[in-house]
Formats: sequence, structure tokens, C-alpha cells
Amino acid sequence: MLEISAAIHSTRDLETLEKHLLEIVSKTLYADRGAILLLGESGEQFASVCGWDSREGVNRPAGYSRAIIDQVLRDKAPVLVNRDSAAMQGGDRITAALCVPLVVFQQIRGVLYLDSTHPQARFESEQLEWLSAIGGIAALVLEDVRRIEWLEGENSRLRAEIAVAHEMVGAGPAIREMEKFISRVAPTDSTVLIRGESGTGKELVARAIHRNSPRCDRAFVAINCAAITDTLLESELFGHEKGAFTGAVGQQKGKLEVADGGTLFLDEVGELALSLQAKLLRVLQEREFERVGGTRPIRVDIRLVAATNRDLKTAIQTGAFRQDLYYRLNVVTLTTPPLRQRREDIPLLASHFTRMHARQSRRPVRGVSQDALAHLMQYDWPGNIRELENALERAVVLGSTEWILPEDLPEEVVETEPAGVADTHYHETVKESKKDLILKAVQQTAGNYTEAARLLGIHPNYLHRLIRNLNLKAALSKVSVTSAR
Repeated sequence: MLEISAAIHSTRDLETLEKHLLEIVSKTLYADRGAILLLGESGEQFASVCGWDSREGVNRPAGYSRAIIDQVLRDKAPVLVNRDSAAMQGGDRITAALCVPLVVFQQIRGVLYLDSTHPQARFESEQLEWLSAIGGIAALVLEDVRRIEWLEGENSRLRAEIAVAHEMVGAGPAIREMEKFISRVAPTDSTVLIRGESGTGKELVARAIHRNSPRCDRAFVAINCAAITDTLLESELFGHEKGAFTGAVGQQKGKLEVADGGTLFLDEVGELALSLQAKLLRVLQEREFERVGGTRPIRVDIRLVAATNRDLKTAIQTGAFRQDLYYRLNVVTLTTPPLRQRREDIPLLASHFTRMHARQSRRPVRGVSQDALAHLMQYDWPGNIRELENALERAVVLGSTEWILPEDLPEEVVETEPAGVADTHYHETVKESKKDLILKAVQQTAGNYTEAARLLGIHPNYLHRLIRNLNLKAALSKVSVTSAR
């Protein structure tokens, strides 16, 4: 029993644990063979079978009595068999057998089986009781070890699924879903269409797809279709030959050629002119194109990732986007969520952008204060992550302390009322309370704004901003005149 207890508590590998148990119980009861058979989740088939033979050691048992095992599984009770002439099993004559169920929380999870082929072999009821006790102890341990192995395997699988290299910041469900999407589509060559509002990180997703693809050691070429005029965009995409147009003093490769073997990212693809849409469609269909002013077809091997903040279906209905191109692009689609739908990531994003811009501007900033973070959390961020980054860059540059304070943030962020409050009377009451507090503070400090700010517990810059936003200059000028008298 001590030996079995030591084996149970020192082993966390299922196969090793089964081997130790079988070896100990078989030698203790003078059995020739033993087996531990564990049922799968369905409870019908054996998911794990480990055997021990006194002549061969650990093996996969082939000669055990299935009739005895089926009886134990059916009745959920131990079985003891002694007989002089047993049925031949796998070429051996079984003369004695013991089999006990392995039960965990009233559910049978397998059996522990022993037998002997020695002519004089015989098992007694005391041995059956002892084996039943061992089975009761072992069942829980075996189930725990098997569950741990399953969890470790599942954990490894999930880690492999989401362990994608990317520069996206966040830990919420939205980021997890995007990581899963990237892990599935990156290994393929399928065209990907990324939808989402401006500033939601569509290019970061595109770069992550490339970095985790077999093309990662080749070029990732990005082009913003909305930032270049149609004439220049055609030359940027397809390149041009010398003399193709005024100013074409030499041959130039286009983005398609530069991206050969890699990934081409077309941002704001919905802004492409119809003439360029037709040419892009041919590239996707034929994987070849001609430079502007050229006659020789050029073949390319590219993976296309496109992004848009437009509703392309509506654009199709208005004739602004080709339906056949849409179907070519819309092979695999991902929608990047707006920041207002992933507020749980704002603290991480705020910390990331603060550190980044503090390092770039060489200004020591420890982080975002709780008051400032509260304002960041309640603002809806119509410009999404890009707007958040700009707000924090401004705060780092203009701030005067080692923490980002509310007065360092843009006015529209600070003056946003808490979400869910729709009562106009409430807003007016809060505004009037602010006015009263400021007027009293300035009056108490005889018109000294710096002292008034200290009395209110806010930064002087923030006080001046409040005075401006609340239209208090006229009222405060009267306070200053009265104080002077």
C-alpha cells in the first residue's frame, strides 16, 4: 500500500502511473498479467489500454477475458473467477481472474484487471477486496492525471491557435477573436477583406496575417487607395514604362511587382476608380498585368489583403463598385470592432501609447491618472484607436506633470458626460454646480486663479479651460472687480 501510495503521489504521467500500478498489484497478488482499461468520453469504447505481462513487462494486452470485463462494466461490481478449464483467450488458458471497476463520482471510468494462467493459480475473496480498495484509490488519481493531460493538450492547442505575432494591443474578447481569425487564415493564400471604421487597426490585422503566413520573409506592400489620385494610383499599382506619360523619364516597377512572392495590402479599396477596379479584377483572376505604357504581360505571385470602411454592397447598388470584384475580394472577411465596443482594452492602449510617446518625446511620464482614465473610458472615440493615440500624444507633449491628468486631454474627451445619463436636467444641474464652485473659489482667493485651482484640487490649465467652456469670463471679471474694491 505504501509503495502504491508513493507511485500515485509521485507520478503525473498517465502511462507511467498505469505501469507502476500494474506492476505492483500484479506482483503482490502473484498474477501473470494485468491491464488497466479506461473508457473514453462516450463511455462505450476504450480510450486508453495499458497492460503488464510477467514475461514481457508493459505491453498492450491481447489475451484478457472480454467477457469478465463486460460483466464488470455492466454490473459495476468486482468479479472473482477461479476455474480449472477456462476458454482459451489469445492462446493462453486463464485459470484465475480478478476484475474491479474504476468508479469516479458514481460513473464507471474503466476497469483494473488481473489474471493468471498457472495451473495451480487461485484468487481469494480477500485479494478481491484488497484490489477493490486499490481500484477506489487509483480511479480518482487516474482520472485526475488523464484530465490534466487532456487540459495540457487542449491548452497547447489553443496556445498554438492564438499564438500569432502581431502588434495589436488588448486582451479582451475582440482581440482574442481576431487572433483566432488570423491563426486560421494566415497559413492560406486566400484573399482577405477587412471591414471596419477608420482607425480600428485594419492595417495591423493585415500585417499580422502576413507575419504569420508562409510569405512572412517576403515583402509586405501597403498602399492607401484614397490618398492618391486615380492617375498616380494606376502608376503606383502597375508601374510604368519610360515615356508612358509626361514625366515618365524611366521605367518604374509598381507595387504589384514589388509585392511579388509577398502580400499586397490595399487600404480603402472602396475608393478605387472603376477603371482601376477592372484592372485589379484581371490581376486577381489571371495573376498578370501590364505596366502603364507597356505591352508585355507580367506575372506575379501575390496574396491580396484589402480593407475598407465603406459598405461595398451599397456601393455596388449605386454603381460605384464592381460586383464581380466584390466577390473576388470577399473570400474571407473580418470586421474590426470600433473602440467603443472594446472599452476593456482602453487602459492597455492608453498605457501603451503613453509609454511610446513619452519615449519619443523624451519626457518622463509614469502613466495615466485614474481621473484621466475615467474620461478616456466614457468617451465614445468616433476616430477609434487613432483618435485615442492622438489624444495621448497631445497629453504627453503638453502635460506638465509625471502623470496624464484630465486637463491634459482634449476638451471633447473631458467634457463628455458619463454614458447612460440622458437627463437634460441632470446635465444642467452638474454645469451649474461647476459654475458655483468656480465662482466661490475665485471669490475666496480674491481673483487669484492659481490659488483658486489649488483650492478646487485641479490644475490651473484645467481651471482656465472650464472657465472658457462654461462661459464664466464675464461673471469672474465682476468677481475680480468686487475683490479689488
